[in-house]
Amino acid sequence: MFTRRLALLASVLIGLGSAPVLAQDAAPAQKPTIRIAIEGAYPPFNFIDANNELQGFEVELLKSLCDVMKVQCELVQHEWDGIIKGLLTREYDAIMSSLEITERRQKRIAFSDPYYRIPAVFIGPKATAPGPVTPAAMAGKKIGTIERTDHETYLKTFYKDSQVVLFAKAEEANLDLLVGRIDAVFADELLLSKFLKSREGACCHILGDAPAEPAYKRESYGIGLRKEDESLRRQFNRAIAQVKADGTYDRIRTEYFPFDIK
Repeated sequence: MFTRRLALLASVLIGLGSAPVLAQDAAPAQKPTIRIAIEGAYPPFNFIDANNELQGFEVELLKSLCDVMKVQCELVQHEWDGIIKGLLTREYDAIMSSLEITERRQKRIAFSDPYYRIPAVFIGPKATAPGPVTPAAMAGKKIGTIERTDHETYLKTFYKDSQVVLFAKAEEANLDLLVGRIDAVFADELLLSKFLKSREGACCHILGDAPAEPAYKRESYGIGLRKEDESLRRQFNRAIAQVKADGTYDRIRTEYFPFDIK
């Protein structure tokens, strides 16, 4: 009898030892952490608020991307100078700070798909009705733009029958438009929309977007990544596509911009 009791006790102990661990006893899985550099000095895309916290379009969009990717994102404020060097020396894993996709930068780092593009527009006096802004329609007009930009290259390449007037700053071009020295200004819509909202900008309005033909190659901005981090790049690309498809992107964009930047 005593021997049978010992055998029964042993079988019970063995059963307890092999019992599965209850779910509440298991440690919760932690999300992977990705560190992303943001300058914090380029409103409305990114800036520091009164509470010394990063805010702006890119900050809000990044939070949504991280939710889609199911990762924990840590924002790292970094001054613009040396921001790519910091990525390459692994101070952080990505840059989301209005980093334009250029051939020169693509030699050093990889980029996600563009998450915003700035359209280019022509503005002119309200006495001029909006309409075609093709090279033929603008022939004989004085068009102001900022020197050493893609806008200058575009005008000089295609608007050969217009007089292209160059300025060091957009403010100078807008002033000449205001007093009637030029007929139009061609630049990115973000820059010109600020002027149109000002008291002085009441003189003018948008004449039209850069025409579809000849096409203007809009400036594109993407998330900067190390070239070897191809898996992370694909993750960001999928997340960017999803937030654009499900309406999240447009909801965030309308808080900061009155026009489409996709």
